[in-house]
Amino acid sequence: MWCTCGLLPLPQNKVVWREHSSISPEDTPSAMPFRRNKKNRAILPLLCLLALAFSSCRQDNAPEKPAIQEIPSRPPGCQGCHPEVRLDPGHEIACTGCHGGNPAGATQEQAHAGLITQPAHPDQMQKSCGTCHALQVTQTAASLHFTARNEINLVRAAFGAQAPLASLAEIPAHAPIASPLDLVDDLLRRRCLRCHVYSGGDGYPETVRGTGCAACHLAHTNGKMTGHAFHKSPTDNQCLHCHYGNFVGGDYYGRFEHDFNLEYRTPYRTDGTEARPYGIEFHQLAPDIHQQKGMACIDCHSGAELMGKHGGTQEKGKKVTCLSCHGWRTGLPIALNNLHVEADRLVLTTRLTGKKHVVPQPVHPAHRQYEKKVHCTVCHSQWSFNDQGTHLLRTEHPDHPAWSRLSVQGSREVEAQLDNPAPEGLSQRDKITGVPSRGLWLKGYELRRWESPLIGVGPDGRLHIFRPILDLHLSMVDTDKKVIFDNLRVKPAHQRYLPYTPHTVGKAGAFYTERLKPNLPIETKP
Repeated sequence: MWCTCGLLPLPQNKVVWREHSSISPEDTPSAMPFRRNKKNRAILPLLCLLALAFSSCRQDNAPEKPAIQEIPSRPPGCQGCHPEVRLDPGHEIACTGCHGGNPAGATQEQAHAGLITQPAHPDQMQKSCGTCHALQVTQTAASLHFTARNEINLVRAAFGAQAPLASLAEIPAHAPIASPLDLVDDLLRRRCLRCHVYSGGDGYPETVRGTGCAACHLAHTNGKMTGHAFHKSPTDNQCLHCHYGNFVGGDYYGRFEHDFNLEYRTPYRTDGTEARPYGIEFHQLAPDIHQQKGMACIDCHSGAELMGKHGGTQEKGKKVTCLSCHGWRTGLPIALNNLHVEADRLVLTTRLTGKKHVVPQPVHPAHRQYEKKVHCTVCHSQWSFNDQGTHLLRTEHPDHPAWSRLSVQGSREVEAQLDNPAPEGLSQRDKITGVPSRGLWLKGYELRRWESPLIGVGPDGRLHIFRPILDLHLSMVDTDKKVIFDNLRVKPAHQRYLPYTPHTVGKAGAFYTERLKPNLPIETKP
C-alpha cells in the first residue's frame, strides 16, 4: 500500500517509488534530497501521518446521504386522529354509532360532517344511549334527579306560579322581563341551572362534567374527561361535580363555602395560583360519619332512586331513610339491594369497594323516647348550612368598584365579565339552550354560618333541621340603570325556612338535649 505523499520508508533505508512517479532511481542526487539528508528522512513518517489525517478529515466531512425515513401508516377511520380513545368492554361499538360523522373522510371537514359532539346530551340521548338502554333513558328523563321539578316548582310557587312544571326544560324564557315570576324564571334558566344535566358545568377544575347520561357515567377530573369508558357506578367525584358548594353533597365531605367577600376568603395565596376547584374556597369541617367509614353516595342513593324505578325489585317505590337501615329489625323488609342479613345482623356492602359494614342499631333509650317526635339529624347532625339573606341582582351595568370585593361569585362566567367587562355589554348563557342574552346575575349573602342548626316543626309534626332555602331577595336594574324590581321576597317570612336533611351525621354527644329543650318537653322516662 502506498502512502498518499508518494513515498514509504522501508527498513533497508531504501526509497520505493510509486509506479506513476516521473522520477526514476537513476536521477541525479540533487533530485533526491531524501537519500542524502538524514534529518529529512526523520520527518518523512510525520509527513505521511499528516497526509493520512488530512485525507481522513476530508472523508469525514463529506456530506452523508439522507436516510430514507418510513412514515408509519395511520389507522383508517376515527382512530387515525384519535388514537387515545379507549372504550370499555360494554361499549366497543363504532364511533359513528354514537357520534355520527364520516370515518372515510379524507379531511377533518369531511370526517366531521354530521358529527354529534355530545351524544349523551338530553336532546340526543334517546337516539344514542336509548338505542341500547331505552328503558333506562325513558325513566331517567322523567326522574326527579333529571327534571329537578321539585326544586324549580318550589321556587316558582314561592313567587306566584300557579301551575307546576314537569321538568326544568319547561321553564319559560322571557324577553322582556315583565313580572316577578318572569324574573324568577330568568334566574333559574341563566344562573341556577348550571348544575343540571343540560349544562356541562362551570369553568372550575372540579365542576366540569358531561351532559345528560355522561354527567354521571363519564369520569371527569381537573376540567377534562379522563377517558371514554363509561362507569356503571359513579364515584363520589362525579356526584360532586354538581353537588358542591353549600348544598347537600358538599357537606358529606365536611365542606362549607367561604363568604364571597375578599376579607373572608383565606388563606391568602401569594404564588398567583388559586385554590378554588369548586369556585369558592371552603372551610374543612367534620365529614359525615358514613363518608369517614368509606361509604359512597350511591350506597344509599341507588340507581332506582336517581334514575327512576328501573332498579332492582327490592328498591322499587321505597323511600330510603335513616331508619330503613338503623331501625331495621328481624322480619322487616330490606330497603336496598346492597343490604343483606348475616347472623340476624343487617350488613351493608359498599357498591364501589365491596367492603362490608355491620349496620349499628340504636341502643340508647333516647331513640325509643324521641323516635316519633324528632328526626334523627336533629341530634346527630354535627353542623348545617345556614346562609341567610341570599341577594340576587340582575343588571346590565354593574357598579364595578362596588362589586370589586365580591368579584369571586362561584360562577366563572360571571367572574370573567366582572374582571373584564366587554364593550358590547354583559350577557349570560341560558343553561338549557346555551344561548347568551343580555344581563348578568350577581350574588351576595347577608350571613353565612354553620353552627347552631335551626330547628323547627316540619310538615310531619316532628322536629327537623331547617335552612333558609327561600330567603331570597331579587332585584333588577335595566339598561338605563332604572330599578325595575327592588328586593322581591317570599312572604310571609316563615315560609323562607324549609326542613332538610344535613349530610353531616355523627355521634349525638352528651348535649343533644340542648337542641330539644326549646321545642319539646324533656321526658325522664322512655
